Amino acid sequence: MTGPTITHEVVVVGAGFGGLTMAAQLRQAGVRDFLILEEGPEVGGVWRENTYPGCSCDVPAHLYCFAFDPYRDVRVRYPDQQAILTYMREVTDRNGLRAHLRCDTAVTAADYSDTDRTWTLTTTTGERIRTDAVVWALGQLHRPAIPRLRGARTFGGRAFHSARWDHTADLSGQIAVVGTGSSAAQMIPELARVAAGVTVYQRSPSWVLPKPAASFGPLSRWALTHVPGLHDLYRAGIYYAADLVLAPIMRAGWSAGPAELVARAHLRWQVRDRELRAKLTPNYRIGEKRILLDNEYYPALAQPHVELVTDRIDRLGPDGIRTVDGTERRADVIVWATGFRAPEFLAGVRIRGRGGVDLHDQWRRRGRPTAFYGLAVPGFPNLYMIAGPHSFTPSNSNPSVKQHQARYITRCLALSADRGAPVEVTERAMARYLDRLDQALARTIWCDGAATAWWKRADGTITNAWPGTVSEFEHEIVGSDPAESFAKVAATTGARDADRKVAEQIT
Repeated sequence: MTGPTITHEVVVVGAGFGGLTMAAQLRQAGVRDFLILEEGPEVGGVWRENTYPGCSCDVPAHLYCFAFDPYRDVRVRYPDQQAILTYMREVTDRNGLRAHLRCDTAVTAADYSDTDRTWTLTTTTGERIRTDAVVWALGQLHRPAIPRLRGARTFGGRAFHSARWDHTADLSGQIAVVGTGSSAAQMIPELARVAAGVTVYQRSPSWVLPKPAASFGPLSRWALTHVPGLHDLYRAGIYYAADLVLAPIMRAGWSAGPAELVARAHLRWQVRDRELRAKLTPNYRIGEKRILLDNEYYPALAQPHVELVTDRIDRLGPDGIRTVDGTERRADVIVWATGFRAPEFLAGVRIRGRGGVDLHDQWRRRGRPTAFYGLAVPGFPNLYMIAGPHSFTPSNSNPSVKQHQARYITRCLALSADRGAPVEVTERAMARYLDRLDQALARTIWCDGAATAWWKRADGTITNAWPGTVSEFEHEIVGSDPAESFAKVAATTGARDADRKVAEQIT
């Protein structure tokens, strides 16, 4: 059943950090006719969806915040999930974005018209929304990945993903946590405080560095309150420190050795048991997968009622989990801390561009999802992404990357308005970008590394991570002129004519 059609100049899909950043950028640019569509009941993205015990951010809030409305709490350095969600809601209200927001609205399809050069979005209710430009800000960490295991349907207890937490579940019994990534490291200490027993199933250990105190001390609080400009100076300091210290680790740079020494010392100091310490010692280079910052994870694993299992899971049964060595361990609750289907960009949405070309088919033909600085794809005029392929930074602040993308997209929209027609990134500009990207990826330790990472597909193809520093991303994207990289798409009544005219402009 098809509902009514409404029209907006720009539609932003998603109301997490990326979508709100894009919306604020549109307002700053003087665009007033835009709509934010959010499939959930409120803004927040991953910070609305992840409500597991202990959920917090491992990037300092002064850096993990909106540049247009920065974090200014003088008490908390690392806020928890609820504090971040509250901050996002307040930013939405302070900046007049809620008037443009429509929640509980999911988009299932987007179709470009070669005739009138507009996009038509279709929602789950059958409503159609016509727009000159669409910005996808769906994020990368919102589609839970749950392993397919034999006997899963026979399990008699509660089982749920960490991002779909069941707050009605009784956590006082035997809890099984499958996975040892960031979410698991945060929740395990909390679960160990209330559960009779916790069994942790580890595929591969993580490198863990000590985390600074979650709250500022009295002197820091006084200084942040009374010294003009200190908030901005502190933010700049940790921004460039991340680029100078953490980013080189991903390329086996100068800081990789010292970082590994600190991580090994941290493990040795917190885990005295040699057998447990051996299980927690990675056999891959630091930086091949995400580095954790945590002070409570190791001590939790060392408690007598917490067991770390490194044998592979064979199957589930009515009462718990069986590993390949034949051992069966009872579980009342199973928590899948198994990450997300991050390499599946825009999954579940059918997107057809010029000539009816399907975006997912185009990516399959190319062998991987690709986008010009993670934000535009040839053949899809006035279609943009925030946090698209190869635009996640494992070493700095992703809100900063999204801010750079939003500013560039705004420049593209202005170019489209000036030319009086949609614009799209050219194949030539895309090829030059991919050549630089692949050269940079080849210099990282991810390409030849044996470790699995959420920003890689099962075949080892890197799909999500940006291989350089955020400063490099900013420098490259600011230096890239949309007028040189984007071609105007002419109006036509036939897809072949559209292809020919765009090709003429590209060449």
